[in-house]
Amino acid sequence: MVSYGVLSIIPILIAVFLSIKTKNVVLSLFSSVFCGIFILNGYNPLETTKVLVGKYFINQLTDSYNAGVIVLMIFIGGFIELMMMSGGAYAFAESFKNSINSKTKAQLLAYFTGIMIFFSDLGTPLIVGPIFSPFFKRLKLSKEKLAFILDSTSSPVAVLVPFIGWGVFIIGLLQKEFELLNLSLSDYESFIKSIPFNVYPILALTIIPALTLLKLDFGPMRIFENNPIDESAFEIDNSKYHVENAKGSFVWMPILVLLGTLFSMLGVSFITSRVSGSAFRAALTSGYLYAALVLMGLMLFYKSKTFKEIFSIYLNGMKKMSEIVIILILAWSLGVINKDLGADQFLIGFLKTLDINSGFIPAIAFIFGAVISFSTGSSWGTYSIMVPLVIPMAVTFNAPLYVTIGAILSGGLFGDHVSPISDTTILSSAGAGCDHINHVKTQTPYAIVNAILAISVFLIGGFTQNSSLILFAIISQIAILIGIKIFTKNRFYKGDDKCSTFQEDLKKQQVN
Repeated sequence: MVSYGVLSIIPILIAVFLSIKTKNVVLSLFSSVFCGIFILNGYNPLETTKVLVGKYFINQLTDSYNAGVIVLMIFIGGFIELMMMSGGAYAFAESFKNSINSKTKAQLLAYFTGIMIFFSDLGTPLIVGPIFSPFFKRLKLSKEKLAFILDSTSSPVAVLVPFIGWGVFIIGLLQKEFELLNLSLSDYESFIKSIPFNVYPILALTIIPALTLLKLDFGPMRIFENNPIDESAFEIDNSKYHVENAKGSFVWMPILVLLGTLFSMLGVSFITSRVSGSAFRAALTSGYLYAALVLMGLMLFYKSKTFKEIFSIYLNGMKKMSEIVIILILAWSLGVINKDLGADQFLIGFLKTLDINSGFIPAIAFIFGAVISFSTGSSWGTYSIMVPLVIPMAVTFNAPLYVTIGAILSGGLFGDHVSPISDTTILSSAGAGCDHINHVKTQTPYAIVNAILAISVFLIGGFTQNSSLILFAIISQIAILIGIKIFTKNRFYKGDDKCSTFQEDLKKQQVN
């Protein structure tokens, strides 16, 4: 193999620089891929274009694994759009409204509803936010707290689920690296085994009930909670998610069909055991197809939409996945180009000169991924850059692979979580109807606490590979929150935590 030396990392540097500068993942990855092929083909632009299309793009599209992932992503896109526009998620969340008569219940119900709508990280804020916003206002809870709950139950949930868009995307990136490195590892099983080390999203999920039950807040959030501001000017219209005749069953029944299809085709053991990529993709694609058909049938039965409208929504959802498919193709191509240029070997040789212990690689991956993600506002773009870069290094240095995968995913999510230009951060602000900068300021202290705990886990886990460290992180999180409460003598709620329900208020009005 020809050695390109320092030139081999130029495409990687271009991808990182342009991602930060332009905030455009597709442009950054395309420029990176073009530059890599330009170097490989003697700096001939015409030959570069020919090879780019003929060798890399077409090869990625015709690869059986890649084609299966692309088909699956398109089916997922159609199902998610159908689920969003059916009105089922809105009806499902609204069914809890009569139970909300305290601040604790309002927060916990918003939290659990956000988790239940796990199929769309971008849909959670826009559906759950406007439904719970009136309750938060009535109970004198700040919209900043609602935005924090929405942001913590969108992408942190999505990145932990292997059978939705996030999981399929990440598994696709892992498979390509395993293939290039000639590793006989299951991409699906590797994703599952990395979940206990995907520390940051797990801590982002556990901190909400911990804060709520402790009746605690600190930092800027405490100020907003003690003095909730009416920010009605920031509220958005979510009427398109409120569909006449929609039922809560539009959510849980298709999901049951999806899970039932997976279990029937793969068996119960697919949750933890090794499953071939082709079998998993076939079962998952079938599951999303059957789930969509069931949802279509329910919508027609309850007359919430016409068949023409339903079919149009489904196709529109498929079209929306085009950008994700393009990112995947570019990311796969970049991985091959890095291999052809010998970028991994150059970086490995450089790290050897620094004499870095392999146990530190997960923590380094977390920090580097967090910086890229914060700067770009994109977890997916960060994963597209980090997976082809870090996985070969982890394998060569014999670093703990599953800990490293968890660190990549955690770092990409943390940076996205605190980034003011992240789409989920922006949508969480919009869904809660609060000022965007206020949401970023109030969420950041909690995110930093979780990030510090995550780095601690990666520093220890890089040497021990102990999956029970996640329990240590959760216990430490709770201990820190209790310590803050004791030290600050924090009394979160002003006044009574209780409030009458809407039904009780209606009865009082009728009596009067």
